[in-house]
Amino acid sequence: MSEEADRPTVLVVDDEEDLRDIMRRMLERKGFRALVAGDSEEAVAACRTHTGDIDVLLTDLGLPGVSGGDLAREAATLRPGMRVVYISGLPREVALDKGLIAADARLVKKPFTSDALVTSLREALAAPATAP
Repeated sequence: MSEEADRPTVLVVDDEEDLRDIMRRMLERKGFRALVAGDSEEAVAACRTHTGDIDVLLTDLGLPGVSGGDLAREAATLRPGMRVVYISGLPREVALDKGLIAADARLVKKPFTSDALVTSLREALAAPATAP
């Protein structure tokens, strides 16, 4: 197996192009492959058309027109084994109270460090996939 095949693939979804690009570069430097999407439609298209595995969906909770949770549920129908990590400026308690995430969801609060993001992704990869 090649070293390339050993690198987990993360689908990064954020409507802020600069942040999306920063996360892509950060993940690639930390040994991940990164696909990027600017909205839920691009993310669903990537789930449909990407020929390899997508190990983790890394999505902002606040996307235009749809929540990250809604996107995760739709993406899970196309990629059932894909893990999900949410990013948000909202505190975890607020996201839970609003019903945006499940109690066992992984949420990385903005602003975050590359280490915090990578730790959350590695924890997600180590855990069994659960329904979003």
